[in-house]
Amino acid sequence: MTTTILAVEDDAAIRDMLNFTLRQSGFICEAVSDGEKGLEWLKQQQPDLILLDWMLPGIDGIEFIRRLRANEFLASIPVIMLTAKGESEDMVKGLSVGADDYINKPFAPVELVARIRALLRRCQPLNSDDSQKLSCGELVLDTKSHRVNVGEQRIDLGPTEFRLLHFFMKNPERAYNRSQLLDFVWGDTVYIEERTVDVHIRRLRKALEPYGHDHLVQTVRGVGYRFSAE
Repeated sequence: MTTTILAVEDDAAIRDMLNFTLRQSGFICEAVSDGEKGLEWLKQQQPDLILLDWMLPGIDGIEFIRRLRANEFLASIPVIMLTAKGESEDMVKGLSVGADDYINKPFAPVELVARIRALLRRCQPLNSDDSQKLSCGELVLDTKSHRVNVGEQRIDLGPTEFRLLHFFMKNPERAYNRSQLLDFVWGDTVYIEERTVDVHIRRLRKALEPYGHDHLVQTVRGVGYRFSAE
């Protein structure tokens, strides 16, 4: 089945490059020039992934993601932010509001395609041998339905947070450093900052907090993080 990617980019030259690169790589690409058009397109179709420029006219990338994550039908679509903002705080802000990855302009087309494929792999259903329900008290993660519940209440998680929680629940009571988490959850072929782990940990805790389960994801000083009911 062919993968459809929505590219939201106001720069015509970059938009044309994205269109050409993605189609040459076997993807279906729909490219629009601003956030309004992107949101209108999403009312009709649901892509497998969104490439989103940070600096858009009108609705900027941050606001676009906020609206996307607030919509229960669109919230799980993975997003890669395209940004000329190289500052660490800008990267953190983009990830914090819901981006799953980011890539700084200018970027090589081959790097972009590699990042897209890596994120799509993280969004795929887990292997059949991992199909199971994992639980910690009332917190239940079902790999078959790709759902997380506390009792009868469903918790909506992005693809990276789901993988992160799944890894933690399969490996409780053991501390992992950031480099190990990047290898196990993101994959050892993905080259991103270790600080990215901290941002996704915060997003996971924020999702668990309303249900009183954020304490399960614990910081281990001088090491990293662990999942523990103690």
